Amino acid sequence: MFQKLKASIGIGAAKVDTVVQNPELVQGDVIKGAIHISGGDIDQQIDAICLKLCTEMKVETDEGVSYERFVLGELQVQEPFTIGAGENQEVPFELALHQETPVTVLNTRKNKCYVWLETSLDIDFALDPKDRDPLQIRPLPVVERVLSMIEDSGFTMVKADVEKGHLRGGNFASQSGCYQEIEFKNSGLLSSKEIELSFIVDGNQVHCLAEIDRRFGLRGDQYYSFSLAQDASDDEVATAVQSVLSQ
Repeated sequence: MFQKLKASIGIGAAKVDTVVQNPELVQGDVIKGAIHISGGDIDQQIDAICLKLCTEMKVETDEGVSYERFVLGELQVQEPFTIGAGENQEVPFELALHQETPVTVLNTRKNKCYVWLETSLDIDFALDPKDRDPLQIRPLPVVERVLSMIEDSGFTMVKADVEKGHLRGGNFASQSGCYQEIEFKNSGLLSSKEIELSFIVDGNQVHCLAEIDRRFGLRGDQYYSFSLAQDASDDEVATAVQSVLSQ
């Protein structure tokens, strides 16, 4: 009985450790790995193993700004089972990145974009063991070329974050409930401009919504959207970027 009481508060209970084979991924990739479960001092019933693909989003309200964990994707790996005292089990898994998973590897110091994989064991009448593994998400080559061409045009990437809400472009809309914004600024004295880009991967296509803000303009914020195939040519990417810059 004493051992069960200790396990219920996490002492001598089962432990979970997720090992991700590919913690550095590209948009659209599949996370691969294995969940290692180590039994504690007593046999314990594991009702479920749950994997959650998470990010942190900014929430703005009348009370101010806060940051909340947001679940982009979820996977229940195994049916209920018992882990024996001192027993070790390994459960392999694969989980595709959500098409709106933020890019975390970006050329800016103010990078507020985080993605991680959270693993939990569901154990009745006990503290649920948890494990958290950070992931590095790199942009697709076509997205990287868009970002590079914006920078080559005299803009500097100044900030990136994830915000609560939805996007709608000319022929696409976001689904998850949060979206990434990658912000650029140029250094023009009388033609200062800010550009915020948001990307959505959709099969072989990448959609982008651009918000253009002219600090000294009269037209206010402008919105422009475009779509590119993942294998788009340099000319196609340049045309899309020039369309954004000319707004």
